[in-house]
Amino acid sequence: MAKLYFYYSSMNAGKSTALLQSSYNYKERGMNTLVLAPDFDDRYGAGKVTSRIGIETEATTFRSRDDLFALVEARTQREPLHCVLIDEAQFLTKDQVFQLGEVTDRLKIPVLAYGLRTDFRGEPFEGSKYLLAWSDNLKELKAICHCGTKATMVVRFDESGAAIREGSQIEIGGNDRYVSMCRKHFKEKFFS
Repeated sequence: MAKLYFYYSSMNAGKSTALLQSSYNYKERGMNTLVLAPDFDDRYGAGKVTSRIGIETEATTFRSRDDLFALVEARTQREPLHCVLIDEAQFLTKDQVFQLGEVTDRLKIPVLAYGLRTDFRGEPFEGSKYLLAWSDNLKELKAICHCGTKATMVVRFDESGAAIREGSQIEIGGNDRYVSMCRKHFKEKFFS
């Protein structure tokens, strides 16, 4: 039975690395995967999933208005698919999470979604909220705070190193803008 999996964490826990490894494992067995990534995440070039450790693969991009069930179903007309993998899954919409559930239920294809649980304010992303609610299997990937405990939160910083408390939920960036922290240190930075 195909399932919808959500692998979640704060930044720097290896989500993209785990996605790339899973895709590689399927391909090594002669199976086809479809890697999906949001079209606006072009930090490493559009249509790519890149890990901080330097490995990457091509990805099919999607927009928030795209029907992911239709996209996957159309792809299965060209070749059999054995797994769908989504990078930056926090940016999915509620409808797209529902559509991914349909991929598992109707097309019998496992879906592995990788993303952040919360934003820089500690608020859930829409995609993450519904993946947490509707996934068959939840897996937390661990990141480490500077104090050595598990990092569960992300702080966004401005150019001067001050924690940002307001702004757009979606702002693409890496280690130059975001730092993963435990809840205690998140509260110290965010609420002080």
